[in-house]
Amino acid sequence: MSTVDSPVSSTRKRTKPNASTTRGQAPIVNMSRATTTNGKYHAHSSSLEKLNGEALSPRSRSREEYPLDTHEDAPVEMSLLGNGVRVDAALEEDEEEKDKLSKPLSEKDKKAMVLLIILYLIQGVPLGLALGSVPFLLREHLSYAQLAFISFSSYPYSLKLFWSPIVDSLFYHKLGRRKSWIVPMQLVIGTMMLLISTNTATIMEKPGGHIVELTITWTLLVFFAATQDIAVDGWALTLLSDDAKAYASTAQTIGLNTGYFASYTVFLAFNSEGFASKYGVPRLTLSTYLRFWSVVCYAVTAWLFFFKKEEPVAHDDPDLQLKSVYKSMWRMCKLKHVQKLFLMHLVAKIAYLGHESVTSLKLVEKGLAKEDLAVAVLIDFPFQIIAGWLAGRWSRGDKPLRPWLMAFWVRVAFVFVGMAMVATFPGNPLGWGWFLLYIVVTVTNGFAGTIQFVGVSAFHTRISDPTIGGTYMTMLNTAANMGGTWPGFFILRGVDYFTIAHCQVPDKAFGTLIKASECVSEQGKDQCKKLAGNCVIERDGYYIVATACFAIGVTLWITFVRPTALTLQSLPFSKWRVNQPRGLPT
Repeated sequence: MSTVDSPVSSTRKRTKPNASTTRGQAPIVNMSRATTTNGKYHAHSSSLEKLNGEALSPRSRSREEYPLDTHEDAPVEMSLLGNGVRVDAALEEDEEEKDKLSKPLSEKDKKAMVLLIILYLIQGVPLGLALGSVPFLLREHLSYAQLAFISFSSYPYSLKLFWSPIVDSLFYHKLGRRKSWIVPMQLVIGTMMLLISTNTATIMEKPGGHIVELTITWTLLVFFAATQDIAVDGWALTLLSDDAKAYASTAQTIGLNTGYFASYTVFLAFNSEGFASKYGVPRLTLSTYLRFWSVVCYAVTAWLFFFKKEEPVAHDDPDLQLKSVYKSMWRMCKLKHVQKLFLMHLVAKIAYLGHESVTSLKLVEKGLAKEDLAVAVLIDFPFQIIAGWLAGRWSRGDKPLRPWLMAFWVRVAFVFVGMAMVATFPGNPLGWGWFLLYIVVTVTNGFAGTIQFVGVSAFHTRISDPTIGGTYMTMLNTAANMGGTWPGFFILRGVDYFTIAHCQVPDKAFGTLIKASECVSEQGKDQCKKLAGNCVIERDGYYIVATACFAIGVTLWITFVRPTALTLQSLPFSKWRVNQPRGLPT
């Protein structure tokens, strides 16, 4: 045990041994702290602490996953010469990590990225329809309370955790662990879109009597897309090399956003009669759009089945047994830091969800044309691709949550910008000044959202245990998705609950206006139309809900979410593993 006669000054920098020391001399090593025992000072090497406590590579299993047991007050039993050697090792590891981060993608990784983008694209198409276009098309026929019921169709994407172990462990070996699920799910998605296209016109024209049918249909479609997502997430962990795993979230962002926006704003634009007449293009109906993507889905699935080979998995791998996967999932749920991560995700988005869930619907309600909305998002789309790529680079290294933390405040700032835009909506025709402001807000807010999405997805990819990759990734993504899903029902219901509106009917005999009925529910609005009246809003619940979400969300972010995120990203990778290789410390 090394002892010194006087305290040693503390420093946090790693230093190389003095170049002037000879082979027989002990190199100079900086000490980070000293403790006393019987009047003597025991020095502890800061370099040694950094070496044992800092993760150097996402998938290296040599030291990060099974670090030496260190204690803040335990003396280091080694010579100063040994410490100097460890300093050199730490510096070499730092250089190695920098080299990894600066390497360009290999050809194999580039091909894997293309495949992942295509698979996420297939997944994004039904999601864009179920969570984007359909609510917009139904808004003019349904109240916010009825839309809240249809919003349940998004829940399978947030609850896929419960069947992800089945997807992760049961498969046909000859076809492949991931292809065994991706191929049939995409066939089902294509078939469902083809079937929906046959009767969608009738249902969408009079949706009031088909609320349950609409909800069940789109819920099933999202369910199959979510199941495909489990398999694709797990495949991403083995398709990409260790150095490129941070780009899995970038592939997801590009593919998912492309499919989502194609089915959301691009479809809404070409579905608009005003857009079609203005630009002289045929109007795109929902049934035609569904048939097109069903053909694309069949074609991609056929290529995947016949031409893409998947690496085989050992038949006797114990981690692929269904019971073993569920046990691993349960062990994961019992980890304290995983529980904190789940809770963090559940409340992290509250601050801006009131704005992002309702603002666009409010603008459309006030008269924003679907083609104007589409133009803004089309301009926004290239910036989302750039944001996804940049966030993938920023998320590499030992602080993957840094982009997620920074982009939060940008999204929060647009809560009040969105409310101001709704309050000052000029009506049609739109002035160029207001429309340019709307484009800037859409692009900036979308950029920040993509940065957050890729940042947290990169963090999930880094910490996931590859032996149960699909399940592990799904559990983490489930918590993140649920954080953006569960408040939606209450937000939409809250808008109607806090809104006070009446129907103003002109009295032709006396030339006065009469309050005839409430004008919040769909029944009230229909009654107002029959009376040839106008709905007048006395108090808009949108502003109350958006402000309440902001106040609650920012308070939770400052007091809980941000401190928890900083703590979790500093944990060594061993803390996230549930299946440790035999013979190594756990």
